Order: sequence, then C-alpha cells, then structure tokens
Amino acid sequence: MQHEIHRVTGFERVAPFTLRLHFEDGTTQSIDFRPVLAGEIYGPLADPNFFDAVQLDEEAHTLVWPNGADFDPAILHAWPTAGSELAKLARSWVTVAT
Repeated sequence: MQHEIHRVTGFERVAPFTLRLHFEDGTTQSIDFRPVLAGEIYGPLADPNFFDAVQLDEEAHTLVWPNGADFDPAILHAWPTAGSELAKLARSWVTVAT
C-alpha cells in the first residue's frame, strides 16, 4: 500500500475549531476538529485560545500547535474518510483536563 504525500499550503479559520485547508494540488478541505480533540496530544486543543495558536509548519507542510500536536497532511487531505476513523479512535483516548 502506497502512502499518498500531500502538503498543506495555507489555511484560514472559518468557525470555532474549524479550518479551511489549502493543499498543493489545488484542493481544499474544511475541517471541524472537535471530534478528535481528546487525549494527551489533541486534548489541549479543545481550549479555543490554544486551538487558535495553530500555525503552518513550512518544513513539514502541515498544521502544528505549541504543544507539538500535528496531523499528517495526507490524513488532512483525506479527512472525509480519515477524519471519521480518527474520531472513532479519539473516543477511546483519555481527555486531558484543560
């Protein structure tokens, strides 16, 4: 199985916890991250101020947060299917108190 390679080239906030991502192939994804904001890494992003500290890592070509949280750009690109799988997994993670 081959892993697709994608790069996030930009983003904008469109609603609380929701970003519109732009990819190198000209496509976009609007992603509501709330279903995956659980666990040790992603749980802190449930704080709106912390979530809004998102930046584009120009080297890794993906979104990053101050605590080191990030997402594989290929997962972001395939969010309509990959996001639901990640949300299922997130339900099993322990939520970090904010």
